[in-house]
Amino acid sequence: MANTGTTAVRPFGMRDKIGYMFGDFGNDFTFMLSSSFMMVFYTDIMGVPSVIVGLLMMVARFVDAFTDVTMGQIIDYSKPTKDGRFRPWIKRMCGPVAIASFLIYQSEFAGMPMAFKVVWMFVTYLLWGSVFYTSINIPYGSMASAISPNADDRTQLSTYRSIGATLASLVIGTATPLVAYETVNGNPVLSGSRMLVVAGVFSVCAIVCYMLCFNLTTERIVIPPKTEKFSFVKLFKTVFTSRSLIGIILAAICLLLTMLTMSGMNPYIFPYYFRNTAAQSAVAMCSSFGTLLIAAPLAPKLSAKFGKKEISVVGSLVGAGLFLICYLVHPENAWVYLGFYTLAYIGMGLFNTVVWAMITDVIDDCEVRKGIREDGTIYSVYSFARKLGQAASAGLVGALLGIIGYTAETQFEPAVQSGIYTIACIAPVIGFVAIALVLLFVYPLNKKTVDNNVKILEARRAEKK
Repeated sequence: MANTGTTAVRPFGMRDKIGYMFGDFGNDFTFMLSSSFMMVFYTDIMGVPSVIVGLLMMVARFVDAFTDVTMGQIIDYSKPTKDGRFRPWIKRMCGPVAIASFLIYQSEFAGMPMAFKVVWMFVTYLLWGSVFYTSINIPYGSMASAISPNADDRTQLSTYRSIGATLASLVIGTATPLVAYETVNGNPVLSGSRMLVVAGVFSVCAIVCYMLCFNLTTERIVIPPKTEKFSFVKLFKTVFTSRSLIGIILAAICLLLTMLTMSGMNPYIFPYYFRNTAAQSAVAMCSSFGTLLIAAPLAPKLSAKFGKKEISVVGSLVGAGLFLICYLVHPENAWVYLGFYTLAYIGMGLFNTVVWAMITDVIDDCEVRKGIREDGTIYSVYSFARKLGQAASAGLVGALLGIIGYTAETQFEPAVQSGIYTIACIAPVIGFVAIALVLLFVYPLNKKTVDNNVKILEARRAEKK
C-alpha cells in the first residue's frame, strides 16, 4: 500500500500538518458560519420561524444519507491521479462550496413572500451542505490515511485539523459579532446587509485555505480502488457489525449536538440575555485560545500515555460538571458565564482534538477484522453521523426556542430570557454526559486495542513487501 513509484516522495512533516490544518480552516469558514449564525439570520432578518428553520435543516441532513455515502463510494472506486485520490476534489469543489455558502445569506430577499424565503433557504442550504460541502469534506477527511500510515502521524494530523477548526472559530466567532450587529433603540440587532458582507469575505477566505491545503499536503499511500460492485447490504453490514464504528458514530452525534448547541445559543444568550455583544465576541476568542494553548498541546501527549478514548471521557465529564455548576450559580455577569463556558469548552476540546485520529483507528479496526480497507466508505458514514448531529442541534435549538416562545418580537421578555439561559446551560450538561456514556460503554477501542491493531497491520504490510 506504500507509494512505490520511482519519484522520491517528500517525507511526512510540518508542511503536511500545516496544509491539513488549512483544510479544516477552509471547511469551517462556511460550516461554523452556518452552525452559529444561520438560525439567527433567518429568524431575525428573514422573519422565518425558528421551528421551520430547524426542521428544514434536519430534512436537508437526511438527504446527506445518500450524498455522503455516494461520495464515499466515488472515492473508494476511483483511480488515483498524479495528485492522488483525495486532493483533486479539494481543488475542484472549493469554488462551488464557497459560492453556495454566500448565497444562503441574501438579506435583500427579506421582503419577499414567506414561501419564497423558505424555498430559497432550503435550496441554497441543500446545495451548500448536501452537495458541495460533502464533495470536498469526504475526500478531505479520508485523505489522512493516505498522507501517512503511522498512527502518531495521524494523531498529529487530527490535532492540526482541530487547530484549523479552532482558528476558524476564533475568526468567525470573534469578528462576526463585532461586524454584523448594529445598535437599534439601545439594543444589539443583527444587520442583514452586514451579514451578507461577512458571508462574502468568509467564502473568499475558504477558497484560499482550501488551495493551501491542496498545495501543501502529499498523498504517500496508494490504496487500490475497490473492484466489487457496491451493495447497500454490505454497507449496512459494515456499519452494524462494527462496534467501533457504531460507537464513534454515536459519540460524533453527541459531540456535534453539544458543541453546536453551545455555539448556536451564543447569538441569543449574549446579546439578548446579557445585553453584551463584546462578551459574545470574547467567548469565541477565549474558547479558541483555550483549545489552542491547552487542549491541542495536551491531547496528543495525554492520548499517547492514557489513550484517546480515556482522555475524551474525562474531558466530557469535566465539561458537564462545569455547566451544571454554572446553571446552579446562575451568574448575572456575562464574563462569569464566559469563564464557565471556556473551561467546559477546553474539556470538550480534548475529545474534539483527537476525534479525527479515532476515526482512523476505526478504519484500522475494520481492516483488521475484515481484511479490506474502506477509508472513503467508513469516513462517509462517519461524516453523515456528524451532519446528523449538526442537523439535530439546529432542530433542537429551533424547537427549544419555539417552546419558550422566542420570536424577534419577544426576545427581550423576562420569561423568554430565562428560558434562553436554561437552554444554554442544561443542554450542554446532557450532551457532555451522553458523550462520556457512549465512549465508556459502546466504543471499544481503548489504548491497548488501538496499539495492538497497529502492530497487526504493520505485520501484514511487511509480509506484502
